Amino acid sequence: MTSDETRDGVALTNLDQPLFDGAEATKRDLVDYLDAVRDRMLPGLRERALSVIRVRPGQAPFMQKNLPKYAPDWIRTTSMWAEASRRRVTYALCDDRRTLLWFGNQRAVEYHPALVRGDHFTHLVLDLDPPEGAGFGAVVAAAMLVRQALADCGLAGAVKTSGAKGVHVFVPVVAGIGMEDLAAATRALAARAERIDPSLATTAFIREDRGGKVFLDSTRAGGATVVAAYSPRIRPGTPVSFPVAWEELDRVSPRDFTVHTAVDRLGDGDPWAELMPAEQRLPADLIEEGHTIPVARVQAMHEGKRRAKARREDERSP
Repeated sequence: MTSDETRDGVALTNLDQPLFDGAEATKRDLVDYLDAVRDRMLPGLRERALSVIRVRPGQAPFMQKNLPKYAPDWIRTTSMWAEASRRRVTYALCDDRRTLLWFGNQRAVEYHPALVRGDHFTHLVLDLDPPEGAGFGAVVAAAMLVRQALADCGLAGAVKTSGAKGVHVFVPVVAGIGMEDLAAATRALAARAERIDPSLATTAFIREDRGGKVFLDSTRAGGATVVAAYSPRIRPGTPVSFPVAWEELDRVSPRDFTVHTAVDRLGDGDPWAELMPAEQRLPADLIEEGHTIPVARVQAMHEGKRRAKARREDERSP
């Protein structure tokens, strides 16, 4: 295949093809954007197992965890056990410009790094997801509940748009916290935010139980991934996940930040680095409270089985 151009030793091909249906962008736009934000984006990817979501012409998007065998040998890798698939996965480590460019040429649009670097679980994360039909204002209001819950226990976090309809709240934590304790603290933080205004936010994992409220998703601890700051998303218009100051969150829309507009909004700055607080120690009472809260996915699985059994019994009754 003939390359359109070469950057940092990476051959780039088919740059003028549309990126995906509704992208309003070409593959060139993707590569140019990734290259322009690399110095801000790479710090969040370095030394972290990377999953990407790729989109090929005429195909549905798909997540790629294992680095393909045809990948260049200069891409660094790490091998990790994947509990979901019960096997070891060889992940890429996107540590430099040419690795990022190579992924862009592979039509990797979304970049989802692990929340662990080495053996350090680096962040507590809440993912705020609006109900169907709700505007961004509902998510902003729920994010302020999380901010208040953090402040009430002496913590601080940074916030970014998810690049879809929600926001992500990141709280950097000191090294040494175990995965179970981090997961527990995440559950407790969500529960405390919900208690501030239960008419607005919910921790209900089962969608039909959310009652039109913003979902405070506390399940991202441990081996989960979250889309990186500055990563594009496979959504109409190709928006990107973009850091926003808490004070400005109610003045923006996720649609404000796309592969066409985000670079100009950044200027010379790196708001994700500038807005991120220092690493913090999680309060013991937050962790203790979290250990009393059932794991959402496990609780939802048992509840789903109970409801299915109840429906079958109803159908059998005269």
